[in-house]
Amino acid sequence: MPETAARLRHHRTSPTKVRQVLRLIVGKNVADARETLRFCERGPAETVMKLLDSAVANAEHNDNVPEEELFVARAFADEGPTMKRWRPRARGRGTRIRKRTSHITVIVARYEDDELDRRRQREAADTQAQRASRRRRVQASQRKAEREAEREAAREAEHDHDHDEHDHDHEVVVDDVVLDDADSVVESDVVEADDVEAEAAEIETEDAAVEGDDTEDAPDGDEETK
Repeated sequence: MPETAARLRHHRTSPTKVRQVLRLIVGKNVADARETLRFCERGPAETVMKLLDSAVANAEHNDNVPEEELFVARAFADEGPTMKRWRPRARGRGTRIRKRTSHITVIVARYEDDELDRRRQREAADTQAQRASRRRRVQASQRKAEREAEREAAREAEHDHDHDEHDHDHEVVVDDVVLDDADSVVESDVVEADDVEAEAAEIETEDAAVEGDDTEDAPDGDEETK
């Protein structure tokens, strides 16, 4: 089983803090290790991520091993040199400050052939299950959309039917109003015609009376002339 390593020396972080991050990725494949480091909130997580990428690149370039076949075989942090500093304290005394460093090593290796076959079969089964699950979800969503469309069409048809009934009632009322108006117009025309006939009759009566008066006055005028 070929192994490829990447090392970082004199990192300005204590080995205790680095080891807490390295324990999270040992034994995982490269993809899972990257996902874990991406969401890790520890300070050295970014540095360990870069070191893991360097180890994978070394494996691909030097050993011609693809990234999908690699996993984190080992990862450890050794203590490096400690830098001494001094801090003033009370009564003129001084306190030593220890600035620790660490040497980080990440080793990746290729899976065995049997393990690779099992992982590929597992991934194929998971892929088929995911495809079947996705197919069921799509079919369920399509059936739901069809039912929603049918309900919407039924609601629209019911609404159109109610609207047609309302329009029909409105038309009947309008026709009645129009008929009432027509009757009133006819009645008004009849009344006006009766009034005209009565006026005409009165005028004729007055004319006849005037003519009668003229015929009575005419003989008297002749006598006076004689």
